[in-house]
Amino acid sequence: MEQTQDKRVIVTEDVTKVYEADGIPVNALNGVDLTINKGEFTALVGPSGSGKSTFLNIISGLDTPTDGKVFLSGKFLSELSSKELSDFRRDNIGFVFQAYNLLPVLTVEENVEYIMLLAGVPKSERQKRVTSMLNSVGLEGVEDRLPTQLSGGQQQRVAIARAMVSEPDIILADEPTANVDSKTGSDLLEMMSRLNAETGMTFIFSTHDPMVMESAHRLITLRDGKVETDEKK
Repeated sequence: MEQTQDKRVIVTEDVTKVYEADGIPVNALNGVDLTINKGEFTALVGPSGSGKSTFLNIISGLDTPTDGKVFLSGKFLSELSSKELSDFRRDNIGFVFQAYNLLPVLTVEENVEYIMLLAGVPKSERQKRVTSMLNSVGLEGVEDRLPTQLSGGQQQRVAIARAMVSEPDIILADEPTANVDSKTGSDLLEMMSRLNAETGMTFIFSTHDPMVMESAHRLITLRDGKVETDEKK
């Protein structure tokens, strides 16, 4: 991959993933070639079993391809040691899951701060960023609450704040509106679209939600592990 084109934050070249299911090989991805540039707001869509979640796991380094190459922010993932990959994920990728994945014993503020704590960000900088991010996602005043004291929509806002507070290159969101009502989902999408425009972070959604598809600036459809269509709006 050429290092000069730094607008390219994700590049996959002929990425294939084969799983064994009861001794039978299953092709989850079949030669996926994609380039996603800095600042894109992209939805990855397709029927169940089309390869969306597998693709997200592979571009995040949570899984490895059977064949092909994955570059993130100019790094060839397969050349990184497990420690380097873990650190790279921590510093460059923010994750938003449909199940929120908040730490139940930590407050809102502590959940958002946690990744920066692992990264060794100084306390004063952590506090400044947490306050700013919680204000951005409309959560001022609930800093000391535990996740169980929040609504589903508020928990997802915490998850988004946590994903963005360390200022990663890429936000990967797996069905981020699946567990909230349509009004809350619409508000979350509007908020993420605004943050995308303000920060230039790259957002990639895996989704079945028509609202997410409508909001996306680029729609990539996977079917049977291949890119069926790739449309920019």
